[in-house]
Order: sequence, then structure tokens, then C-alpha cells
Amino acid sequence: MIGAVRPWSLEDARANSVRGQYTAGEIGGKSMPGYRQEANVAPDSSTETFVALKVMIDNWRWVGVPFYLRTGKRMSVRDTEIVICFKPAPYAQFRDTEVDELKPTYLKIQIQPNEGMWFDLLAKKPGPTLDMANIQLGFAYKDFFEMQPSTGYETLIYDCMTGDQTLFQRADNIENGWRAVQPFLDAWKEDDGIQTYKAGEDGPAAADALLARDGRTWHSLG
Repeated sequence: MIGAVRPWSLEDARANSVRGQYTAGEIGGKSMPGYRQEANVAPDSSTETFVALKVMIDNWRWVGVPFYLRTGKRMSVRDTEIVICFKPAPYAQFRDTEVDELKPTYLKIQIQPNEGMWFDLLAKKPGPTLDMANIQLGFAYKDFFEMQPSTGYETLIYDCMTGDQTLFQRADNIENGWRAVQPFLDAWKEDDGIQTYKAGEDGPAAADALLARDGRTWHSLG
């Protein structure tokens, strides 16, 4: 699928990406220095600590479906997840009610730290009136198995020792990954502008605007 990522032009890459760098802030009640105040970091560094991207995949399965990616340091929580937002169906069954717009249904696949998956959806509360409530259906590995804390590197090192290549990328997949991000790297090389966000925040305001122009918002972390 990575090989089908649309290669943006420099103009499109610039319009569909946001670079950020954290400044001094607070996480969990603890004060955090800005990136440029960290040890061994140049005081005028333009290295990004946050990236948000919009990519399109040009194959029959995903044509027309936008993918929004973001990653960063010193955000509000440590969270690795995939969130799928389902396209809402027509709400004809709610005609002549006080429901103006129902929230979409989400499938959240949590990779770390709380491995599992959950459906976030709306359900009608019992009773004669149409009153909707958010509910969550899900599965967490820790509810059924004994989970040991892991950063992921332990698994990869063990796989190296045993010769298991399941979690490792093929060379052509790595090349396709670089091909997909190269337009962004080229666009950033020509534009030194970098947005800022405080440590403890989930990225700069420009990242929110990237989704807002498509009528969407980021899923809340945690």
C-alpha cells in the first residue's frame, strides 16, 4: 500500500504538511524545557519535533480516502494508535427530531501503551425520547493476558536473534516509504518555517487547521 501513496508536488506537499517544535511547557505537573533549551541542542535549531501529514493512496481500495498522520515529542500523553472514522449514513430515521448532527463512529486500534481495539459509537438511551449517548465497545489485551511493559525494541532484538523477519520491512517497502515522504522533505528544505507548540500540547494550531479545512478534527489522545 505504501507504494500507492500519491507523490505530492512541492506545492501540495507544503500545503498538506505541518512541522512543529515544542517550547517550554508542563507535562503531568512537571515543568519541561523547550527543545532549544535541551542539552546538546543548538539554540537556533530548526529540527522538527512534530509532524502532521495528509496523504492519499491511489489504489482501488482507498481511492478518495484521506489519511492523516501525526507524530511528535513532548505531547500530552504517550500514545500510538490508528483511528478509523466511518463515513456517516443518511440520518433519515432521525427526521423531525432534535438531533442536528450525530457524531461519527470510530474504530480505535491501540498499539501502545494499552494494546487493544475499541468501537466508539452512539446508542439510543432507553425511553420514549430520542436521547443519544456515547458508548464504547472494546477489547484490551491486559484484561485477558498478563502484559509486561515493553518499548518494542525487546521484541525486535529477540526476532533478530531467532531469525524471525515478520516485523521487518522489505527493501522495496522501505524505498517506497522514502519515495512517499521525499516531496515533504524537499518542500521543507525550501521553507524553513516551523510552527511551535508548548510541551504538553498535542501539536501546533496549524495541525488542527490542516484537518479543519476538510471539516475534520484529530481524535483525542489517551
